[in-house]
Amino acid sequence: MTYSLIVVFILTMVIHTAETLSYSVRFAGVKLNKIAVALSLTGIIVLVSRTANLIQAPLTAKFVDHAKVDPSFHLISHLRFIILASSVGTLLAIVLFPTFISVFGRIISRLEVAGSIPKLITGVTIGQLIKTKHYIKRPSFKLHYFRYLDIPKRFLAFNIFATAFYTVGVLSSLYAAHLLPQFSTTASQASGIINGIATILLTIFIDPQLGLITDKAINNEQYRDQLGRIYILLMVSRFLGTLLAQFILIPAAYFISMVVKLI
Repeated sequence: MTYSLIVVFILTMVIHTAETLSYSVRFAGVKLNKIAVALSLTGIIVLVSRTANLIQAPLTAKFVDHAKVDPSFHLISHLRFIILASSVGTLLAIVLFPTFISVFGRIISRLEVAGSIPKLITGVTIGQLIKTKHYIKRPSFKLHYFRYLDIPKRFLAFNIFATAFYTVGVLSSLYAAHLLPQFSTTASQASGIINGIATILLTIFIDPQLGLITDKAINNEQYRDQLGRIYILLMVSRFLGTLLAQFILIPAAYFISMVVKLI
């Protein structure tokens, strides 16, 4: 099981790194004034995330099955370790943010020439891959950079909670399946109960506000310089959300258990 846990840790880290780096795609698009092209590239990030999730999800579910036959197996520790991977992945994305702004900026420029993503991918040469090392940038974050940013604290709080619920949605349903072996199938499919909260927060409070912030940066060159710092704050709030997920994992599982019993 140790090998499976390591694989799940890496895949979970990849999922959260890819999703968090979507901010670098947006920022590269704003800097080049090609936000529509940049948003089309988020499909690549979604593809990476979903591909990793296709492998990660059944491996994680396997831990629940193992806990049924081995009472000494400490399932909750494994689930917490997986949540830790989401924190590590988000932190890695924060470190890589400046580098990927440059990388995605180059990809956006080349996509305009290639005309499509398949042509862009097939046109990549070994020499171009080697040159990507020149885009590596060391992150430099200073606290006074974020002092006067016009971003509502409530918006950041919503992002923290949305990330926390999104992070534990599937894991809490799997733990609920462990708590209720007689309703294990129902509980394991009930992640939407928790993910629904995250979806509501994202749809009503976060995505519209993020769109307004991005649009404001496109139309205001002075504000555009602050957008990178705003995205960093959003990524930091995602990181805090993954930490909060450690605390709501068990309460969310018991909440799912309660709902499943009422169904």
